[in-house]
Amino acid sequence: MAYAIDRYNNTLLTTVEDGTVDQTTDLKFIGKNYAGYGEIQNENFLFLLENFSGANQPARPLSGQVWFDSGTSKLKFYDGTQWRTTGGAEIGATQPTGLATADFWWDTGNDQLYVYNGTSFVLIGPQNAGEGVTQMQSLEVLDTTSATRGIIASVIEDETIFVVSPTQFDLNASQTALIAQGYDRINKGITLRNTKLATAGVTSTADRFHGTATNADKLGGIAASNFIQSGAGNTVFTSALELPDEGILIGNSNDLQVKIAPDGYTGVIQNVTNNGNIQLTVTSGAGALTHVATVTPTGIVPGTDNTFTLGSASGGWSNVYASNFTGEASKAATLRVGGDFRSGSASATVNTVAVRDATGNIAANLFQGTATQARYADLAEKYTTAEELSAGTAVTVCSHPDHEVEPAVASNHCIGVVSTDPAYMMNSEADGQYIGLKGRLPVRVKGAVSKGDAVYAMAEGVCTTIATTAIVGIALESNSDEGEKLVECVLKV
Repeated sequence: MAYAIDRYNNTLLTTVEDGTVDQTTDLKFIGKNYAGYGEIQNENFLFLLENFSGANQPARPLSGQVWFDSGTSKLKFYDGTQWRTTGGAEIGATQPTGLATADFWWDTGNDQLYVYNGTSFVLIGPQNAGEGVTQMQSLEVLDTTSATRGIIASVIEDETIFVVSPTQFDLNASQTALIAQGYDRINKGITLRNTKLATAGVTSTADRFHGTATNADKLGGIAASNFIQSGAGNTVFTSALELPDEGILIGNSNDLQVKIAPDGYTGVIQNVTNNGNIQLTVTSGAGALTHVATVTPTGIVPGTDNTFTLGSASGGWSNVYASNFTGEASKAATLRVGGDFRSGSASATVNTVAVRDATGNIAANLFQGTATQARYADLAEKYTTAEELSAGTAVTVCSHPDHEVEPAVASNHCIGVVSTDPAYMMNSEADGQYIGLKGRLPVRVKGAVSKGDAVYAMAEGVCTTIATTAIVGIALESNSDEGEKLVECVLKV
């Protein structure tokens, strides 16, 4: 009967059939009635005794299996994935012997850890000097928001001389060890002890950086940007320069002064020399020195006539005030008319200057003057009617007391036709409709008409070519439509 081989955790590893040898692992499993099993069994015991000692790792490991690596003289174990070296260090007050490269030794006399490099022991730490600890310490501390911050502290004989940090933060009150040694704000970079927030970055003790530095942010606690250097060509820092109100004098003869006016706040740039000017000069993109303008006792004069521009298309002045302007302007908001200033308008707006609209027309309520041309074809005058009459209606004077004209019939004397676009409009302020009196205009005609036919009022202001006493005009066009339509005629009323 076959043997079922279980692991320590009661899981089946393999089954060994009768009369066979199973080589699932680095130990051989012997089946029932296998001849010569003694040699195999004894070798298994030997392998266990020497922990499979060899330079090559066992080929068929199980998790938890121990192997002595004779190549590195290390005892290793298999974690189910890879072979790992067992840890630990030699412990004692004197140096041990017979260690291999990378072995550890803990010196109980000095409480220090060493590593063997194959020839001698190298100190890992902690280092010490005198009575206290001397080393670079990696620490985690809390800031005022209780967030964890990582720093490196330089410690000599238990005293933290400086701290290195990648960020700036303030220490939590619980960090008493660092606070007691003169730290409250840890700055980004290196912070010396006793360099506190209250002293604005000035170290209150004799701790210093000694040696040559290529740059500095402050001098004596004052920012470098608050200093100015003397001598031609030296750098001038761009921040504020604190000077008395008398300012500074520039030039061999103190010709130019920059100061504060007596009011205590107005800045003044002043040429001290009598009749002296102030010249404004810039360097062009090509590197040429360009004289733009000169401030003189009488005003500001351009460096070259008719060359420089005040403002630009993308950056104009909001308002320019002057008593007089001499020269050409491409734009103006108003035009002076007598003592008034009037803006332009395309509509008939009072107290404006008439300008053409988008179609080229000018609008006005009343035009006074002489016109040499008229766009429309007839002369018309306003007459009152009982109701709004259609364009082209022939009219006659009526006897009704409330209106003046009415549609003409065959027996009337026709005085005109309701106009559509009169060229000259008389009595324009009166009430009523414009009645064309002379000229050419559309007339309501019923029945066919030929060019040159006379047309007469017949009924309700509609005309025909049938002769009556109420002649209206002569047709200027032919139309065969028998119904009512508008026919352009020259009036003969």
